[in-house]
Amino acid sequence: MRILVTGTAGFVGAALAQRLLARGDEVWGLDNHNNYYDPALKEARLALFADHPGYTHQRADLADAGAVNQAFATFRPERVVNLAAQAGVRYSLQNPQAYIQSNLVGFGNILEACRHGGVQHLVYASSSSVYGANRKLPFAVEDAVDHPVSLYAATKKANELMAHTYSHLYGLPTTGLRFFTVYGPWGRPDMSPMLFADRISRGEPIDVFNFGNHSRDFTYIDDIVEGVIRTLDHPAQPDPSDDPMQPNPGTSAAPYRVYNIGNDQPVQLLRFIELMEQALGRTVEKRLLPMQPGDVPDTWADVSALRRDVGYAPSTSIEDGVARFVAWYREYSAH
Repeated sequence: MRILVTGTAGFVGAALAQRLLARGDEVWGLDNHNNYYDPALKEARLALFADHPGYTHQRADLADAGAVNQAFATFRPERVVNLAAQAGVRYSLQNPQAYIQSNLVGFGNILEACRHGGVQHLVYASSSSVYGANRKLPFAVEDAVDHPVSLYAATKKANELMAHTYSHLYGLPTTGLRFFTVYGPWGRPDMSPMLFADRISRGEPIDVFNFGNHSRDFTYIDDIVEGVIRTLDHPAQPDPSDDPMQPNPGTSAAPYRVYNIGNDQPVQLLRFIELMEQALGRTVEKRLLPMQPGDVPDTWADVSALRRDVGYAPSTSIEDGVARFVAWYREYSAH
């Protein structure tokens, strides 16, 4: 298949592009290489597959409608995976405009290009952050998500609403995937696994927010990619049991779906740090601090809808995942 993937220099995008190329798909990658974190890491990820004969790379910003339309006109993708976004909850408190441009304007450009390009299926990254102030655990796609606690989360919820409109009006099959704390090799340096690994390696203290009472549904990168591919191969269908008197936020009378992709196994943050310390062979001081604005205390994915519809749920244990991540981290940081 011809698959256009946005964000291919990013953590999930690079891993996905490699898997699609390995199974014989043609991939057109679109990424703006912004400097939200070290662009050298993005270049290193890209170098793993940039010279593959089935791969074409375009440096462009999603908010540039002309560039997006040109990519679609040239490549004529059959399916699209939108992973490019301005990421990070805490950064959205400092630079809200970046989120408006990338996550709203940019996503609007992708929807329009999919509509006019006759795309068979659009899969896009949403986020566990949409659950916001919800405290009912585990988080299920059937739950209402109307109380985001960061602008990042609000833009992701907006993406789901925008996608539904296009599914309803134009019959564009769309599937939103709410990722839960993704970690693993080639991960983002602004996320806790990489921050913890850096600090533990250097013997520096770790800031632990919410006094260590956070739990996160850490999900290993390979499991996320497998979930993306399974849903990509399974275009969203209208829900025959849709009842407008009792709407289900996860499905619709339109070809629209939303799924959680998480491990369904929340891990206490202090336990995660302990596993990192064991793998790295040293312990460090933990500074217990209050919760930060925009953070949520706990995340836990109910993945029953994903399991039901595509027969898949993540399964990498936290012990295996951390061991694989640390093995990669040691090799990468030695360069």
